[in-house]
Amino acid sequence: MDPNNPVVRLCGEGMTAEAEGREEEARELFRRAWDAASDEWEACVAAHYLARHQPGPEETLHWNRECLRLAERVGDDRVRGFHASLHGSIGRALLELGRPGEAGPHFAAAADRLADLPPGPYAEWLRLCVARGLRDTGPGPANTPAEERLNTLVAAWCARADLDALAPVLPALRGDLRTPGDGERLTTVLRMLLAERRLPAGERETLTAVIAARTNPERADAPAG
Repeated sequence: MDPNNPVVRLCGEGMTAEAEGREEEARELFRRAWDAASDEWEACVAAHYLARHQPGPEETLHWNRECLRLAERVGDDRVRGFHASLHGSIGRALLELGRPGEAGPHFAAAADRLADLPPGPYAEWLRLCVARGLRDTGPGPANTPAEERLNTLVAAWCARADLDALAPVLPALRGDLRTPGDGERLTTVLRMLLAERRLPAGERETLTAVIAARTNPERADAPAG
């Protein structure tokens, strides 16, 4: 974005005010950016930030829908990375309004557009948000016995603050979009954790059973140690 563009400059000032906790000033700067917009791209940028400073989900939904409408009209690489966030934000607002049936397709659309984002902390955070939205709007399959055992292991690692176990597993587990690639990603992480042989023997036995069930679904009901 061109930092000399008046709309971009106002939004940058608004982000600074936002980061410093000056919410009213940030909202006013984003409103001024909206009023100063001279084309659909500038209006899209301003609407994105205005959506973050609304008093309730109805207003948030309105501004995110307006931003999405503008992004679709612009339709070029300048807005390519907007769609995942916009669909996720629309889905979240619809959930807050008690409309999960409408929210679900937006989370699915957000998942489809995550690949448009460059790798980094923002993309990882948004993936977690979208995965949570997909879980919340379900129905999705019920947890298998292997998944229940994995959840029990994660609870044990949380209880003893085993950060070395949690750090690799949680992003893959909580960011799972229920795609084959995401499933393999989680299985690979679990294999690497098992290969360290750092966990207590009982947990290693349980983790071996979980991995076996994920690799061969016919063994999903195999008893764990």
